[in-house]
Amino acid sequence: MSSDQIAAHRENAEIYGETICRQKALELLEKNNIPKGMLPLHEMTEVGYNKGSGFIWIKQKNSKTHLFRALNRSVWYDTVITAFIEDRRMKRLTGVKSKEFMIWFTACDISIQDPSSGKLTIGTTAGVSRTFPVSAFEEE
Repeated sequence: MSSDQIAAHRENAEIYGETICRQKALELLEKNNIPKGMLPLHEMTEVGYNKGSGFIWIKQKNSKTHLFRALNRSVWYDTVITAFIEDRRMKRLTGVKSKEFMIWFTACDISIQDPSSGKLTIGTTAGVSRTFPVSAFEEE
């Protein structure tokens, strides 16, 4: 399904290759006021951004599990990650799962409702949401 979404949004998109993927992904996060540590990926092969629709995609060589030490939580990133990005929010997110009590939940929405609160909310496809300090997702 993500490959269909990418194909649908590829026209008029800015597409970056392996050499500057990480830099462009971090710029997109920063530009949209999302913590840079939210995507701790280092082996990206392609980053695409369709400014008109807000659709982004990231392709990486291998899936990756990352431990956010400040939260003691593992997050799994698939080889293809997609989302619609806007100021302080990533919605319709695919390719990201978080481990909660030995169960992996698919994350589908990340948002910072009130920047002064210092809180970030992650919603899952199961209807469960959790709020965490934004500082836990700063770049390590």
